[in-house]
Amino acid sequence: MTRYLDDEALERSAVVANCAMNRERSLTGSNGYGRELGIDVLAELAEGARWLDLCCGSGRALDEAAALLAGRAEIVGVDLAGHFVRARPAGPTLVTASVTDWTPDGRFDLISCVHGLHYVGDKLGVLARAASWLADDGLLVASFDARSVRLVDGTARRLTAELRRQGFAYDASRRRISLRGGREVRFPFRYLGADDQAGPNYTGQPAVDSYYRADS
Repeated sequence: MTRYLDDEALERSAVVANCAMNRERSLTGSNGYGRELGIDVLAELAEGARWLDLCCGSGRALDEAAALLAGRAEIVGVDLAGHFVRARPAGPTLVTASVTDWTPDGRFDLISCVHGLHYVGDKLGVLARAASWLADDGLLVASFDARSVRLVDGTARRLTAELRRQGFAYDASRRRISLRGGREVRFPFRYLGADDQAGPNYTGQPAVDSYYRADS
């Protein structure tokens, strides 16, 4: 029988605490944000734009972007562990918080999450909240493995169909989800809890499965 953990227990889990997937990732290069997200991050950030990176790790990529943008955009990173680089004076704002309950003070032109959702319990809840934080023409893009979302009374096909209905695009081969344009999203699934003993996912690292039941 699957053991469902709530958010508080999950965040104390050794799998989440020892996650190193995004700790020191750079902005560019073979292991950089551009490659993982499939976008040119800086090209998405026009003068005065705002970028939010969820599960930002050390914030190294954000600090690199801030140096290149020289104050032309506002950059915010959120991470549970809070082990951040020492950002330069005009660097990003780095916040220690859980992405499941943190709330920003405005909307963003770009919201990203590189391999962070693998360690989050209510993955669909985070996607829905992030969608509401997007500017009208903003872009949300994140690493996402649909197989880690378990519908106890349904199928993965139903999940991907619902994601498309809500406006998300899901690339199953690259395990990447995206959404253009802020909106209110309500998934017809109730979050039950998470399993931190799911084992390695496609990255080869132990990850977390999230369990949902369809709303009655």
